[in-house]
Amino acid sequence: MGKVTIFDHPLIQHKLTILRDENTDVKVFREVVDELSSLMAYEITRDVQVAEKRVRTPLGREVVGHYIDGLTLGVVPILRAGLGMIHGILQIVPMAPVGHIGIYRDPDSLKPHDYYCKLPKDSDQRTLIVVDPMLATGGSAVAAIEFIKKRGARRVKFNCILAAPEGLEALERAHPDVDIYCAAVDEKLNDHGYILPGLGDAGDRLFGTK
Repeated sequence: MGKVTIFDHPLIQHKLTILRDENTDVKVFREVVDELSSLMAYEITRDVQVAEKRVRTPLGREVVGHYIDGLTLGVVPILRAGLGMIHGILQIVPMAPVGHIGIYRDPDSLKPHDYYCKLPKDSDQRTLIVVDPMLATGGSAVAAIEFIKKRGARRVKFNCILAAPEGLEALERAHPDVDIYCAAVDEKLNDHGYILPGLGDAGDRLFGTK
C-alpha cells in the first residue's frame, strides 16, 4: 500500500512560500524549484538500496562503505512542467537515467494518450520517480503512471510540489501501490482545475510563457 508524505521541513516550507508569491520572477522561480526538488529528493531516496564498496583512504586504510549504483533509480518528468524539477533531483542522484513522458487528452473521448514516452530499458529493475510540480485533478499523473507500468515498471514513486485533495484521491485510487511525496496539500481546485491557493501555472512560471 502506498503512502503520502508531506514534507514539513522549514527549508522546504520557506522555498514553497517564495514559489507562491506572485512577485517571484522566472529566474528565481526556476532556481527555487531546483532547490526544492533537491531537498525533496534527499528524503524520497531514503529507502534506496545500497551496495557495499571497499575503498582505500589517503591514510592507507581500507574501509567498507556504501554506494548507490546506476541501476537502482530512474527519474521520469511529465512534460513539460516536470522538466523543471530534473536538475535539482540529479544534483542528489546524478547516476539516475532520465526518461520522459508526454500526455495529451483526446478532445472527443477525453481519454489520455501518451504522445511521447522514453524510459530506461531496464525500468522493471528500477524504482522510477515520476515528477510533476502540480497534482491537480490527478489525470496526468494517473495516466502517466499507467503508461509507465504498461511498459514494465514495477516500482513507482510520485513527487510533486503541490497537491490538491482531489488529485491525491484520484492517484491513490488508481495506483494504491505508489508512494506520493509533496511539499503541501492545498485546499481545493477552482472551476478551471487550478489548485487553490496554489502558485499559478507551474509550467508557465518555469518557462516564462502563458
